[in-house]
Amino acid sequence: MAVKPIPEGRPRVTPYLCVDGAAAAIDFYVFVLGATERMRMPAPDGRIGHAELELGNSAIMLADEYPEIGFRSPKTVGGTPITLHVYVDDVDDVFAKALARGATEVSAVKDEFYGDRTGQFEDPFGHRWNIATHVEDIPAAEMEKRAEEALESVQDGG
Repeated sequence: MAVKPIPEGRPRVTPYLCVDGAAAAIDFYVFVLGATERMRMPAPDGRIGHAELELGNSAIMLADEYPEIGFRSPKTVGGTPITLHVYVDDVDDVFAKALARGATEVSAVKDEFYGDRTGQFEDPFGHRWNIATHVEDIPAAEMEKRAEEALESVQDGG
């Protein structure tokens, strides 16, 4: 039987997070986002060499920092240019849990023109998360109108 080039049950794109404190990050992601730990491979020095979490039909891989091979966390390099977007059942509840566990609010939870209720936080490890709950299905013509209004509002400084 031929080996599948994309393993069964694996998404095509999987973020791999470098974390200063991977064990604590796993606990955070399990509690706040409802992730399930698939596996954890500790290194002989006590760091986590590799771990995998399942989040709905997605996966997240992560490991502790290994600066000796250039694997550095957002806190070490001074921030991240990446935001991970995750749909959740109750954005307000997840956002509150994240802040209670040490996350920092980047954008407060609010209803957006495109039908999602969304907010953004930075976790205690320096990774940014945009979390959302879809609250409204919007027909294409209405979406176009709302998008134009939102753009005008931004251009007007509002």
